[in-house]
Amino acid sequence: MIDGVRTKKLVTHVDDRGWLFEILRNDDDLFIAFGQVYLTAVYSGVVKAWHCHALQTDNFTVVSGMARLVLADLRENSPTRGEINEFHIGDQNRMLVRIPPGVYHGLKGIGPGAALALNCPTEPYNPERPDEIRLPYTCDEIPYDWDVRHG
Repeated sequence: MIDGVRTKKLVTHVDDRGWLFEILRNDDDLFIAFGQVYLTAVYSGVVKAWHCHALQTDNFTVVSGMARLVLADLRENSPTRGEINEFHIGDQNRMLVRIPPGVYHGLKGIGPGAALALNCPTEPYNPERPDEIRLPYTCDEIPYDWDVRHG
């Protein structure tokens, strides 16, 4: 696993009224700080990648649908430099992934419909000084093939 990345299995609680699953609590050992919460959608087969943050830690999950979350460690002094992690998260695999600053990440919708991803970053978004570094989803810096692979 990429240095600084942490995961938490999310438990769904079901009763006659419906279901609930907690994503992140301030007493979790993964919790650092709260900046904002946002929801984003990725359409099936679409890739949203690559970007990283200099300061912000992301706490990322998929609340509806399925997506492949991919992380790439390009940090100069990281013991896991060059490592790539894949997580298939969503309806069939409830998971929270903490993504540290400097780790590039991207998302691909892999279910029949849109995947809804929720992020609770440690910093609020600042449109005047965005904490974001972008690369195209296909680039030499990250040798990753977003196509479907069959095992």
